[in-house]
Amino acid sequence: MSKFLEVIFISLCTFLFCPSIACASVDIASTNTNTTSSTQSSSEVPAGKYDWNSVMDAIIEVESGGNNRARSGSSAGPMQITPVLVRECNNILRKKNSKKRFKLSDRFSVAKSKEMFLLIQEVFNPLNSIEKAIRSWNGGVHYSVKRTQLYLNKVLEKMK
Repeated sequence: MSKFLEVIFISLCTFLFCPSIACASVDIASTNTNTTSSTQSSSEVPAGKYDWNSVMDAIIEVESGGNNRARSGSSAGPMQITPVLVRECNNILRKKNSKKRFKLSDRFSVAKSKEMFLLIQEVFNPLNSIEKAIRSWNGGVHYSVKRTQLYLNKVLEKMK
């Protein structure tokens, strides 16, 4: 039963962070190869609050060029947020016993998009790794270092 739940969790996370990859076949046994294990070092920030503004602003530039109305497939808004990510944010809020909920239309708001980004980082990136944040925004929780390298380079370049 735990293997079944693991498969469901991996599938949900894949749809959440990168719906285009989710449509491709995934080998569950190899989801940990070429992932974050070798990348969490100098870009981690100790526990506490990290100022993600420069990262979020760079992601907005790369994802949409600052266009709040940008659309690509099911992704929309300045940070190209998917409906699955909105649902995941609402699930997180529900688990925190918060009455706040995001709507699909919130993807078009820079402020609400940033709130969703921060919520996802709080849950899936508790060590505040900048590299992990950027790569997982592009490639999902079980991202491939190789497949997210170009995106990472683009975002880091915008942060300069």
